[in-house]
Amino acid sequence: MKLILFEDLGYRDLLPLTYFRPVWDLRCGALTLAEKTAFLSKSPLYGLSRTYLMKSFQKNVSAFDTIGDDETALFLNGRWLPDAGSIQKIEQLSSGQTIVYEDSALAFCATIGEAKKVLSDDGTVDVARLAERFQPLSHETIMSGKPMLFRYPWDLIRLNAEQITLDAKNYAQLGTVEGTLRAGVHILVPENVAIAKGATIQPGVVINAENGPVWIDEDATVMANSVLVGPLYIGKKSTIKIAAKIYENTSIGPVCKVGGEVEGCIIHGYSNKQHDGFLGHAYLAEWVNLGADTNNSDLKNNYGSVTVNINGHPVNTGERFVGLIMGDHSKCAINTMFNTGTVVGACCNIFGAGMPPKFVPSFSWGGAEELVAYKFEKAMAVAKIVMERRNINFTAETAAVFETVQHLAKEIESGTLL
Repeated sequence: MKLILFEDLGYRDLLPLTYFRPVWDLRCGALTLAEKTAFLSKSPLYGLSRTYLMKSFQKNVSAFDTIGDDETALFLNGRWLPDAGSIQKIEQLSSGQTIVYEDSALAFCATIGEAKKVLSDDGTVDVARLAERFQPLSHETIMSGKPMLFRYPWDLIRLNAEQITLDAKNYAQLGTVEGTLRAGVHILVPENVAIAKGATIQPGVVINAENGPVWIDEDATVMANSVLVGPLYIGKKSTIKIAAKIYENTSIGPVCKVGGEVEGCIIHGYSNKQHDGFLGHAYLAEWVNLGADTNNSDLKNNYGSVTVNINGHPVNTGERFVGLIMGDHSKCAINTMFNTGTVVGACCNIFGAGMPPKFVPSFSWGGAEELVAYKFEKAMAVAKIVMERRNINFTAETAAVFETVQHLAKEIESGTLL
C-alpha cells in the first residue's frame, strides 16, 4: 500500500520553518521526517502538501496527484516522528478508519477520492471533516506509548540528541572511516564515529564520541583544529571552519559552512554561520546567513522557562534553553545579538545596534531601532542570487511560492487568518 504524508493546520505552529517546506521536510536528528519514514517503510512514499508547495516541493516524495482516485492508500501525518513498530501497526488500518491523538489525526486509510473530500482549500487535511466521515480509533488501540507529533519548533531541538543517536545507529556505518584523515587527528571512541567517503578531516581536529555518535557524511570537510562533540551529525558537502567548537546535540544539514561555537542546534541545510559567535539551541532554516560575531542567548538570566512568540502569540515553552528560530532566506549583519527565544520570520534582513524584537515578522528590514517592510522584489532578487551560487535554479515555481508566502505571512502573523 502506498504511504502518503499529509499536512494539517499544525504546520502553522511550526512557522516560520514551514513557510517554504512541508512539515515532513523538517529535520530532527540526521534525517528529515520524510527520510525517516522512507527508511522505515518499504512502501512507496508520496506527499500531500499545502497547494502552493505541491509543484515546487517533490523532495524525497512522489506527487500525490499521480495516484488514481480509486486506489486505497495510507495517510500519515507529516508532523509524526515515525518508528518502525508503529508504522507496521498503522499499516493494518482498514479503509475508512483514522487514528486520533489529542486534537489531531495521526493517520487514516482511504481511497484517493475519499481523501480529497476531507481536504481544505489550502490542501491541508480538515480534521473536523475527517472525524465526520471516518471511524475514529484511539492511538492506544493500535500502538503502544504516546506518538510524537511535533507541535512547536523547540520540540525538534529538544529531541535532536536522541534522534541523532538513533539515526547514526540505524543508518551510519559507525566504526568506519571511508574518508581522509590527515595526520594529527584525534578520535575518542572510534567505534562511535562514522566518516563517509569523500569527507576530509584536517590536522589537529578532535572528535569526541564518548557521550554520543559523530556522523560526518559524504564530501564534508572539517578544517584544522576544530573540536567536534557527539551526538553530532555533519551533512553532505558541509564545511566546518578552522578552530570551530561544535558541541553535542547538533545537526548540520547539507552544503552548510559553520564556524565559531555551536551547541544543541539544527541547521537545516544550505545555510552559513561561518564566523565566531555563539549559536545555541537554535533552528536555522535554509538559505540563512549569520554575519560575523552574531550571538544568540539561549538561557534567561533567571534560569526560567523561555517564552517564544509564535505568529504573534506568546507561548510558554516549558524549556530552559531555547535560542534563535530563523526562517528561510533570512540574514543578519555582523555583531547582531538575539535575545533568548527570538523568532525571525522568512526573508528578513536584520542589522543595526542592540537586540531586535523577540518576534520579527517575515519580510522585515531593520533591527532594534526600526523594522520596515523588505521590498518584495529585492528579497526575491537576493534569494535568486544566493540559490544560483549553489547551483539551485530559481524557477517560476519558486517565485510563485515566494508570492504566496508573502501574503500568507501577512495574514498569519497579523492574526487575520483563523
